[in-house]
Amino acid sequence: MSVKILSITLLLLSIFPAHPGKRRPCCVDVTYMNKSAEVVGETYRQQAARPPCVKAIIFNTGNGGQLCADPKAQWVKDLTANMTKV
Repeated sequence: MSVKILSITLLLLSIFPAHPGKRRPCCVDVTYMNKSAEVVGETYRQQAARPPCVKAIIFNTGNGGQLCADPKAQWVKDLTANMTKV
């Protein structure tokens, strides 16, 4: 097996979980802009930095998606102060 094929295979295995539905997707980038208007619910999730994932606070959004935010941003600190960590 060539190194190129092996590299691509390992990359795909790291992106797609072996057991769909058991692993949550991770944030590979965060927003610094205040997007608190898009956040719904009273909970948030904290993500540790484990490449390719970055340190992030993850909020739920109104369209059923997730918002990855910078944990150091003041708007994130203000918003999580009144929320429950899950």
